[in-house]
Amino acid sequence: MKSDAATAEISQPYAQALLSIAQSHNLTEEVGTDARTLLGLLTGSQELTNFLSNPFVQVENKKNLLKQLLGEGVNPYLRNFLLLLVDRKRIAFLAPILRQYLALLRQLNQTVLAEITSAIPLTETQQQAITERVIALTNARQVEIETKIDSELIGGVIIKVGSQVIDASLRGQLRRLSLRLSSN
Repeated sequence: MKSDAATAEISQPYAQALLSIAQSHNLTEEVGTDARTLLGLLTGSQELTNFLSNPFVQVENKKNLLKQLLGEGVNPYLRNFLLLLVDRKRIAFLAPILRQYLALLRQLNQTVLAEITSAIPLTETQQQAITERVIALTNARQVEIETKIDSELIGGVIIKVGSQVIDASLRGQLRRLSLRLSSN
């Protein structure tokens, strides 16, 4: 398993290089959209991740898979960047590089990431209310929402923005009540 420090040390310069390329061609948002899609594919397919990070798979096989997977729809600069990662034997770090790129893009756009965990899927109105609350708390220009479903919450939501956590879940309220009762 790769350590977080080593992963960050490798992924940071590559993500900055990708952002630099995207900025020089005014394609930051387009590359960001493609990066989110590719990150979704990697997260959803352990087989794909294993194939790309396997050192015994030939470089040409990895390149051919990426070319087939991406097709013509993906940005050519991103495609060339991915092929460069294969050549440099850094493709195993693709997910952390893409996550770092998206973090740099959010920073550039003054956007914060709000990770929302709820017991059931949120409605559009609820997501909008959370977005407005996060903007008020952080003074950010925009909010990017990442949602997760956790049926153990019973009800309510947990909102994480950076290192700040707002636990408005029923499970959290019950835990706090239990702590208050046990301290008396």
